Amino acid sequence: MSEPQRPQPNISVFEGITIIIGLILGAGIFKAPSIVAANSANEAVFLGLWLLGGVLVFAGALCYAELGAAHPHAGGEYHFLTRAYGAPTGLLFAWARCTVIQTGAIAAVAFVYGDYANVLVPLGRYGPSIHAFIIVVMLTAINIRGTVESKQTQIVLTFLEFSAVVAVSVAGLLLSQAAPGTPAPASSGGGNVGLAMVFILLTYGGWNEAAYLSGELSDVRRNMVRVLMLGTAIIVAAYLLINLGYLHALGLDGMKQSSVVAADVMRRAVGDSGAAILAVVVIIAALSTINATIFTGARTSYAVGLDVPLLNALGVWSPRGHNPANALLLQGAISLLLIVLGAVSRDGFEAMVAYTAPVFWLFLFLAGLSLIVFRMREPQRDLPFRVPLYPLPPLILCATSIWMLYSSLVYAGPGALLGVAVLLLGTPLIWVQTRRGRQPQQT
Repeated sequence: MSEPQRPQPNISVFEGITIIIGLILGAGIFKAPSIVAANSANEAVFLGLWLLGGVLVFAGALCYAELGAAHPHAGGEYHFLTRAYGAPTGLLFAWARCTVIQTGAIAAVAFVYGDYANVLVPLGRYGPSIHAFIIVVMLTAINIRGTVESKQTQIVLTFLEFSAVVAVSVAGLLLSQAAPGTPAPASSGGGNVGLAMVFILLTYGGWNEAAYLSGELSDVRRNMVRVLMLGTAIIVAAYLLINLGYLHALGLDGMKQSSVVAADVMRRAVGDSGAAILAVVVIIAALSTINATIFTGARTSYAVGLDVPLLNALGVWSPRGHNPANALLLQGAISLLLIVLGAVSRDGFEAMVAYTAPVFWLFLFLAGLSLIVFRMREPQRDLPFRVPLYPLPPLILCATSIWMLYSSLVYAGPGALLGVAVLLLGTPLIWVQTRRGRQPQQT
């Protein structure tokens, strides 16, 4: 009898970096800067907040580089949390990722894609939701077809997306600053800065998905830190560049008065056709993020399928596609259900962000804390990569996560409570598994 298929280390450093860039570099950079500008006292504060966001991302990436290199596994954070805190915490996270975090993120970006796709191909009142539904089906099918196809798709989309960001940045830097209009009211107080950081960290989100590459990354002990550091460095540089372009073209007051800064820059650069060009740019960015999120998302369900007898069907690694095909199907189905539910809300994107944010930040805090747990539990362990300046980076990650958890609950409203409620619905799974006494596989 042949051995069951397992993930193979066939993701190169270049492919890993393109996946990370695709996960982080999303449509948020075309929407969030105007909100950040409205909560910044001057241009130095505006750029400083984006730089601070980059520093916080680097701190988190360093933590995940150590975790991923020391505990490589296709289950990523599920594996970290299970080893650090035991099976109940790991299973609760797996439930949350499958029903809230990852599927909600896929649905949220699909709604962004749908909004702009509906501008180019109008499909009526529910057009954005229809477009979102179709693209999730298509990209899930590509990923099920095979890892090679999904990686090739990601490389193409990331290249187009990054080129588009550079084009908007250069257009902004080449334009002279727009004549000032009615001055925007000055911002003051730390609360406004806090709100700005919520949107900045949302725009930087996705770097933690590198954890799910650890089971398939070639020479993971050396290459995990390379993928995370190079990927996040490129993103921080790109975000600073495009925000410099926005400032140069519109000025801080112009950004405060604009709800679509990238569209305004492109309109000034090439006329009214700039809106159509921007729609294509945002569509490319959304496609890249959705594909990368689908690719990494199903790895958690696959890992749970290996551990939970009732869910063994999810723990099948397809020899044809070299991927967790059953887990991809489940993830796609739940994402489509959330898109249907989001279609009846006022704004599908905002509804999905509110739904996912508190649960995401709760488990990111636990993941950051797990690094400290492992260091205390195994102080003499030979680690392939050690976080520099320890324990500062994990403390920064934990403090940021707690702050964002609080902020998301305060700003997100009822949608956040719904996400927490769905998280709690997963507790029976933990009870059943604990009663069976089965412990997840550990390596």
